[in-house]
Amino acid sequence: MTRSKIAVAAGLVAFGLAACSSPAQNPTTSPTANESTEPLTLTFQSWVPNIDRAVDLFNEAHPNIHVNLETITAGPDGGYAKMFSAVQAGNAADVAQVGYDWLPDFVRNGAAEDITAGFQSSASLFQQWGVDAMTFGGAVYGVPQASSPLGLYYRSDIFEGLGIETPQTWDEFYQAAKAVHASDPNRYIAAFAYNQTPWLLGLSEQAGAVWFEPENDAWKVSVNDPETKKMAEFWQKLIDEDLVKIEADMSNEWYADIQNGNVLSWICGSWGDAIIRGNAPATSGKWAVSYLPQWTAGAKDTGTWAGGSANVVLKGTKHLKEAIEFAIWLNSNPESVSTLVSIGAGWPALADTTQIPSLQDDPTVFAFYGGQNIWDVFAESDKNVASRWKWPPLVSSLYTSVTDNVKASINNKTPLTQAFDAAQAAMVAAMRDAGISVVE
Repeated sequence: MTRSKIAVAAGLVAFGLAACSSPAQNPTTSPTANESTEPLTLTFQSWVPNIDRAVDLFNEAHPNIHVNLETITAGPDGGYAKMFSAVQAGNAADVAQVGYDWLPDFVRNGAAEDITAGFQSSASLFQQWGVDAMTFGGAVYGVPQASSPLGLYYRSDIFEGLGIETPQTWDEFYQAAKAVHASDPNRYIAAFAYNQTPWLLGLSEQAGAVWFEPENDAWKVSVNDPETKKMAEFWQKLIDEDLVKIEADMSNEWYADIQNGNVLSWICGSWGDAIIRGNAPATSGKWAVSYLPQWTAGAKDTGTWAGGSANVVLKGTKHLKEAIEFAIWLNSNPESVSTLVSIGAGWPALADTTQIPSLQDDPTVFAFYGGQNIWDVFAESDKNVASRWKWPPLVSSLYTSVTDNVKASINNKTPLTQAFDAAQAAMVAAMRDAGISVVE
């Protein structure tokens, strides 16, 4: 991959974005090693259920470092708000879990430590697109933990019973949607999740959209680009013909529909496996996973659900070296990564996953999917994620605008394309109001 260094957004409080930049650039001073004979303590904040199992493995292997896990609520109104406040107060945790989509705001607000010097020797362990997502102005601000490449979960038993082949293209998906609904008026091939901007974003990314790009000292904003509108028009057709169910995913209604077979598929990242298994156990053996349907037959385009999540060393830590060591070990040690996979933390951000035991043999997961090794699908999807997609600052404004406008389109029965036009205008205004240079 050709790497280039692009300085971005002069008004972003020294916030720059390197669009594929090397971690070796702009190195920081290596921290002084801990010389105390007593075990030092790190605090790690995460929202992932059961991640204490991986933390315990680290503690067992590192008698000189002890990590205390602090469980937080995911999202901007939960853990992130707490992290920002703690950094400002000077009492932040040492390491925190942060979504790829939110990392630019952490960098912009000076809440993340530059870990370049401590990370650069381990960068090759991780997928390049994940490292690129951590890199701003030539410096690295996070260790990739889990990526979220998309796949298509579907009820293979009902598809087979209806004589429906697994859709390889979006046109085939449309034809399958018609056959599914014709078989039962209460049955739909999928839900249209108006509540999920990350889902709509991943579908747009897979269609070839690039909503944000660095351009000289500004951001080029294209939330309503032609690729996004192509995606929106496709789902509009499904909505207009009553071929998808309008409902929020991961809602009580949606969980019921997954259980009773009224919603037959879900486009999601690898972590969706744990959601389906945990909420529809009676459907064991009746699901399968395939690569996403393509706009062009034979292509392998894909997208992600909000990129993934990383471990960030929060500003002000007194143990930078050890915090970096913990974040790298947690996300690269085979036993730790295998544990993270098994608890549903997401697809490993590693470049080589062949040494991860749970990806090679996981009887519980494979049995639920009729004996299929579903991880093969996500491994292929992860390798095809493009590095061109860049996350902007003010991602909360983006999510709010897209969700609100899409919901309004559904309620008012106006075209989805207009929702993305409105979101484009709102995002440009929000960024300019924040002093961020924008071009359209």
